[in-house]
Amino acid sequence: MTDSEALQLLESMLRIPSPSGQEAELADFLVRRMTDCGFRACIDEVGNAVGEVGEGPTTIVLLGHMDTVPGEIPVRYEGNCLYGRGAVDAKGPLAAFIAAAARLARRSDFLCRLVVIGCVEEEVPSSRGAFFVRDRYRPDFCVVGEPSGWDGLTIGYKGSLQVVIRIEGPASHSAHERVPVAEQACEAWVRIRSSAETFNVHRSRAFERLRPALTGLRSGGDGLMEWAELDIHLRLPPDLPPASAEAWLREQVGEGRVTVRGAVPAWVGSRTTPLHRAFARAIRRAGGTPRYLLKTGTSDLNVVAPAWQCPALAYGPGDAALDHTPEEHIVVPEFWRSLRVLEEALWEIGDVRRA
Repeated sequence: MTDSEALQLLESMLRIPSPSGQEAELADFLVRRMTDCGFRACIDEVGNAVGEVGEGPTTIVLLGHMDTVPGEIPVRYEGNCLYGRGAVDAKGPLAAFIAAAARLARRSDFLCRLVVIGCVEEEVPSSRGAFFVRDRYRPDFCVVGEPSGWDGLTIGYKGSLQVVIRIEGPASHSAHERVPVAEQACEAWVRIRSSAETFNVHRSRAFERLRPALTGLRSGGDGLMEWAELDIHLRLPPDLPPASAEAWLREQVGEGRVTVRGAVPAWVGSRTTPLHRAFARAIRRAGGTPRYLLKTGTSDLNVVAPAWQCPALAYGPGDAALDHTPEEHIVVPEFWRSLRVLEEALWEIGDVRRA
C-alpha cells in the first residue's frame, strides 16, 4: 500500500461516521479493504473488524478502535492537514496499522503473524471490543493504536472509574429549612473535589494525581420525591486501584447511591523490551528522538496489557491534544512517517532474533 493509498484509506474512514455503538458500516468497509489487500478478514461476534496477514511463530496484535466521540467535523484538507472526526482518535492510527501490515505482507523476509483489530466502544465505559479480544488472544507483542506523535511511545495510562451518584429525598418547598436534593448533590461534588486536592498535596506529577471530573448533572422529581444525579469520572494514579477509589468516593457521598459504569486500573509497562527497542531504533532511523509518554487518559491498553502480560505500548500519528475537539486533524507528512516507523519496527520485532 503506497503512502497515497494509505491516505485515501484514512480519508474514506473519516467519511464514515462511527460514534460508539454505530461502528457497523465502518467495520464492513474495513473488512472489504483488508480482504482486497490480502488479509484474512472478518467481523467478530461483538462487531470488531479483524484482519490477519502473515504466518510464523510470533504473533503481534495491532489493536485500534473504530468508534469516535459524537460531533461531525467536515472532512477536508487544509494545507497538509486532513480534518475529520477520528483523524487523531483513533482512525489515523488504525489506518496506519492496516497500511503497514499490508506492506509487510508483501515482504518475503517477514515471518510473523499480524492481527489488526478495529475495536468497538472504546470511547464509552464498556470497552466492549477490547474486553472481548482480551480473552481470545495471547500475542507475543501488542501495539495499541492511539495518538502519540510519530516519534512518541506511550508506556503508561492512568486508570479510570466512571460512576453515577444518585441522591434522593422527599420533595420540599424552597422556602423551608431543608436542603434541597439538588443542593445536596452540589455539596457532594464540592467534597469530592476538595478531598482529591488533599489526596494530591504531595504529588507533583500529573500522572500521580487523582483527577475528578464532573461530566454530567441532572435533577428532577414527581412532586413527592426529588432526585439529583452526578456523572463523575475519576482518573486514577497507579497506586489507587478502582476498588479503593470507589470506597473513597462512597465516603465523600455519604447516603447517596453510587453506580459504577466502568472501571480499569492504571497500567505502566517497561520501556526496555524488544518491542520498545525496535520502535526506538525505527524512530531514530526516521530522523527522530524517541519520546516515552505517560498519559493522563485511559485506553484499551489498560484492558489487554495486564491480561496478556506481553511487551506492549501505544503508538500512532497525531497530536493527542486534539482528541475530542472541533479542530481534530492529522498532519499528512506525520501520518506517512508513522507508516515507515511501524513497518520497520514490526519487521524487526517479527523475528525476535533481529530485535
